[in-house]
Amino acid sequence: MNYQQGDILELEITDLSNNGDGIGKHEGIVIFVPDTVTGDQVKIRLVRLKSNHGYGQLLEIIEPSPHRIRPRCIVADKCGGCQWQHIEYKYQLSSKQQQLTETLQRIGGFDQVVVADMIFPRLDLGYRNKATYPLGFSKTTGKVKTGYYRRGSHNIINLNQCPVQDERLNPLLEEIKWDIQSQNWSIYDEKLHKGALRHLSLRIGRRTGEILLTLVMKNLDLPNLETQAQYWLQKYPDLMGVCINHNPHRGNAIFGQETKCIVGKGYIREIFADLEFQLLPETFFQVNTETAETLLNIILAELNLRGNEILVDAYCGIGTFTLPLAKQVQKAIGIEIEPSSVSQAKLNAEINYIDNVSFEVGEVETVLPQLNIHPNIVILDPPRKGCKPEVINSLLAIKPEKIVYVSCNPATLARDLKLLCQDGDYSLQKVQPADFFPQTAHVEAVAFLICNKFDY
Repeated sequence: MNYQQGDILELEITDLSNNGDGIGKHEGIVIFVPDTVTGDQVKIRLVRLKSNHGYGQLLEIIEPSPHRIRPRCIVADKCGGCQWQHIEYKYQLSSKQQQLTETLQRIGGFDQVVVADMIFPRLDLGYRNKATYPLGFSKTTGKVKTGYYRRGSHNIINLNQCPVQDERLNPLLEEIKWDIQSQNWSIYDEKLHKGALRHLSLRIGRRTGEILLTLVMKNLDLPNLETQAQYWLQKYPDLMGVCINHNPHRGNAIFGQETKCIVGKGYIREIFADLEFQLLPETFFQVNTETAETLLNIILAELNLRGNEILVDAYCGIGTFTLPLAKQVQKAIGIEIEPSSVSQAKLNAEINYIDNVSFEVGEVETVLPQLNIHPNIVILDPPRKGCKPEVINSLLAIKPEKIVYVSCNPATLARDLKLLCQDGDYSLQKVQPADFFPQTAHVEAVAFLICNKFDY
């Protein structure tokens, strides 16, 4: 490869990568270029070279793609919160569906897989029900800033509003930043590991409008904190409470283990699938409420429940899917490694008077074989790294009639589906993609499998 770092090249973008970068070729060498889209003719600077590919920085759009649009955020080209605001939404959807299909074919070997049309939210902006922003100081103005990191760095792009979060949170984002400035509270410096305030977290119930504000702090001794929090509670009618989370450790983890409510309530209510859920500051709950509910309805339709099934929901969290499904079956069991999530799941079951469900604390690979039952249905919703081999082995041993695999990573989904289907134990019936994160390259999907050897 006769290239050097810093070389200026012209190329055509012919595809999009799984992480959202445009892909082009120059004399047979693959080059990844952020902020581009299929069909762009661009001039780039090579910024990094590997043995068989390179990475480029966009310098000029010679001829724009027909799929290129003007971003609706003035810092979209700087902020790392979105990668695809420059791409028309219809093409975002088709690209995600294509990437999912190709990944299932390449990694899973499913050449004849049925990938349904992408489901997507009514709004491609203003959909996020939670946002957590790092706090910092501007070197030029000396003022407090908050926003998302610039892509590939820990430099904060200052925001006063964010178009992908629920618009009802925007006034708080701007005004609370100024209140922190006026209080002269210390801001955390990750390099020196000094200062108090690390992150500002805002969460809203899409259906209830209730808001929860959380300050993530290294130190818990801010002056006038309770007085300021009481002022916020009075100023914003939909603000239910102000919490502080203690994170004294170095690293990229946002929340620490200890959270305390200092004024108001330490939770908000959300309505999901006609059930009421209580959400704490650090609770995992799908950030796109409406799309999650649409996906749940598709799962219910595909399962065609009769009411006599035993269902296991692995990686169940606070019971977001467990509880609506429990209303349709004889017995539901949730498995979750986080004790705090299990406590919330049990509370949410009580709130909704659902008594045919139980929750177990522990790793799925440990708890699932110890249940000593033969469930009709197992729901899987693992983290991005997918299921551990022990989980796959347990499923192949107990052979539930149906498996529903909810995934946020097409690559690990394809890998795990291949393991489940390779010996003929299961057949992949359908894969349903869903766009939980418009303006980004992330794609979620749910796969439906049926057991070929279910005999009880």
